[in-house]
Amino acid sequence: MSTHFLADTSVLTGRSLRHIFRSVDTIITTAITPIALMLLFVYVFGGAIRTGAENYVNYLLPGIMLIAIASGIAYTAVRLFTDLQGGIFERLQSMPIARSSVLWAHVLTSLVANGLSVVIIVGVALLMGFRTSASVLDWLGVAGILTLFTLALTWIAIIAGLSAKSFDGAGGFSYPLIFLPFISSAFVPTDTMPGPVRWFAENQPVTSIVNTIQALFEQRPVGTDIWVALAWCLGILVVAYAFAARVYRRKIS
Repeated sequence: MSTHFLADTSVLTGRSLRHIFRSVDTIITTAITPIALMLLFVYVFGGAIRTGAENYVNYLLPGIMLIAIASGIAYTAVRLFTDLQGGIFERLQSMPIARSSVLWAHVLTSLVANGLSVVIIVGVALLMGFRTSASVLDWLGVAGILTLFTLALTWIAIIAGLSAKSFDGAGGFSYPLIFLPFISSAFVPTDTMPGPVRWFAENQPVTSIVNTIQALFEQRPVGTDIWVALAWCLGILVVAYAFAARVYRRKIS
């Protein structure tokens, strides 16, 4: 990784972050829907849902954070699509910069923006009674998994932003990803679900990620869930990155 690449990526990331901080409502908007869901499930449905946890917000929080990230990456695709339509890519290509810096700037901006959304959500969860005995290492483990999950979904967003034909199409890909936590262990244990739904819930990536984060928050053994979660995140990341790089090369050739 050359100094040239790092310097170019730093400059372009600063440009993207300035857009974010000039429009803080984007981060707030990304956090509002997950927070509304958390309020709804804890204070309306929580009394009727049996999860085995003493405090339902403790059980619910990992899934809410994943929903926030899945919502937030739609903005990455839209920002990339807007740059393409605005001719920014053509102008940057005429300058002596590392070509991949353009994409990595959007990726790093996504990490920062989604990280801020997650912090806001955790803050609200604390006000709602979320408590954890997690150690600093456990929190670092949670942060690492969420970062890897964000990276994997962000590269999917990069593909969408590069391939979209319209503004709505750029962000529309995220809806199935937002829906995935609802068919997982994020809201209720999977053993309460009927056969086919349970099979799907237990064999899709969100469940293993949610189970891992729940275990870290409760200082329970994570078992095999962490390896399944890492395999899903890394697998999606590698495939999405390779495909995005291919699409990008075609785009700039």
